[in-house]
Amino acid sequence: MPDLAYVNGEIMPIEKAVVPIEDRGYQFGDGVYEFIASYEGRLFMLEEHLDRLERSMRELAFDPISRADFRKVVLDLFARSGYPRAGLYIQISRGVAPRNHAITPGMTPQVIMTIRPVKEMPAEKRQNGATAITVKDTRWGRCDIKTIQLLSNSLAKQKSLDAGCDDAIFVSDQGVVREGTSSNLFIVSGGRLTTHPLTDNILPGITRMVVLKLCRDADLAVEESFFGIDALVGADEVFLTGTVTELLPLVRINDKSIGRGEVGPITRRLYDLLRKQAMAGAGSN
Repeated sequence: MPDLAYVNGEIMPIEKAVVPIEDRGYQFGDGVYEFIASYEGRLFMLEEHLDRLERSMRELAFDPISRADFRKVVLDLFARSGYPRAGLYIQISRGVAPRNHAITPGMTPQVIMTIRPVKEMPAEKRQNGATAITVKDTRWGRCDIKTIQLLSNSLAKQKSLDAGCDDAIFVSDQGVVREGTSSNLFIVSGGRLTTHPLTDNILPGITRMVVLKLCRDADLAVEESFFGIDALVGADEVFLTGTVTELLPLVRINDKSIGRGEVGPITRRLYDLLRKQAMAGAGSN
């Protein structure tokens, strides 16, 4: 089976999929997206991803779509792919109209999806840890909406790769540590976990939400509060969370070792708990 795409009701090989040149997603970044991963043939946290997709659409004042009908399409595309470990990308733009900054009334949302096997994180990164740099946060002011406006994220990611690292961590002008280019961030200090609170400045990550619950269920002290670069590089452990990232340890940031420069015990424990929940299919279809 070839990698598949869905475009406004039609499923086709991905290389045949196209969108209109006057799609507002293409011209203005006027679109939202989700990325859902599967484990053992089951989409993980499907309903939570759909919740966030609907929220993103509401925040941008998109016309609503039927959740029940949309869920059926998602599950059909996933089933047709036959991939037990799949990455399903969903993108919805406001619609197609002659280019104009003002929004043309009556547009129909454009819905596209693609599905491919998940590109797994190298095992050595999970075993030995990854590296990162910090960068100035130049993103727009509503990072809590999962929009396709990702140029700052892309440039920051490339900057980290050019520096020989794996990712970049956004830091505000006031010195507040935010998150990675496509992931949320946690630090561990003295056995206590801390992550940035939910504000307009970070994405409400699904994996972040799962990890917070795992911490509380495992009686691990965790709080949502602001912290700066000194707390980041001075932490005992640091890790990123995301749909494909899962839970990725960072052992070096800005060329400084985190803790002892190796993956810490709390990070390892939480990764094992996350994988156990994902493989069990909790929250999945």
